[in-house]
Amino acid sequence: MPPALRPAALAAALLLLGAATGCSMLAAPGTQVPGEPAPVPPKQVVLAAAQALDDTGGARIEVVREGPDGRRTASGTLVWGDRDEAALAVTDELGSGRLTLHDGAIDLVYQGAAPKHADRGTAESLDPKAGIDPGGYAGGWMSTLVTNPGSRAYAMARTDRLGSLGGEQLAGVTAAHYRGTVPVADYFGADGELSTQRLAALVDWYRQRGVAQIGYDVWVGPGRRLLRLRETARGSAGTTVTTTDVSVPGAGDTASAAAG
Repeated sequence: MPPALRPAALAAALLLLGAATGCSMLAAPGTQVPGEPAPVPPKQVVLAAAQALDDTGGARIEVVREGPDGRRTASGTLVWGDRDEAALAVTDELGSGRLTLHDGAIDLVYQGAAPKHADRGTAESLDPKAGIDPGGYAGGWMSTLVTNPGSRAYAMARTDRLGSLGGEQLAGVTAAHYRGTVPVADYFGADGELSTQRLAALVDWYRQRGVAQIGYDVWVGPGRRLLRLRETARGSAGTTVTTTDVSVPGAGDTASAAAG
């Protein structure tokens, strides 16, 4: 993912912002981060949380997608940085299966079925709704399962449309909740990682389904800990909501990811 602000750079950015706006940054309503003495802009909070997660090198994720096509779930561990690994239990229209990732190679095995193979560039081809083009787009479910959640939070922050909804109880702590909505092209193009052709394909996929904007929510806990991400797409067939809960992996999770 593009590098989020390191602590020194983040501090410098906040100092510059404070110098430019006087005391308005400290007086901004509804942007208090639990456990910290002064509120900061939502964009900077989420950038810092994305960087903090990126620095950890791994996380346990619980992903749920609900929409007109039904309900999908995935749970397990992602590892990034020096290692590129994942081990996830998945359920979707095809049943229960196991997805593993190792150095960019993805394997997906459903109970009683032959294994399917892909890489990061063709991950969407593993989706039950995928078309015949192995490099096509199928809604982002499979890409979400093998992507560091910090990179998605980074993209959300880069849209610069986040607003604060205040504090909420989540995972046993008081978390700051942020929300934004942007056009599809702005959302997926925020981090500049997609080629022009790939971005056009994504925008067209959503256009065909009547989706003009993507809504997104981010929850950040004390210590700039990224706790939850949510993406909402409202289209002609209904609303699809994808929620990702992020936590620290246990010893068993780490071992299972390494084995995958």
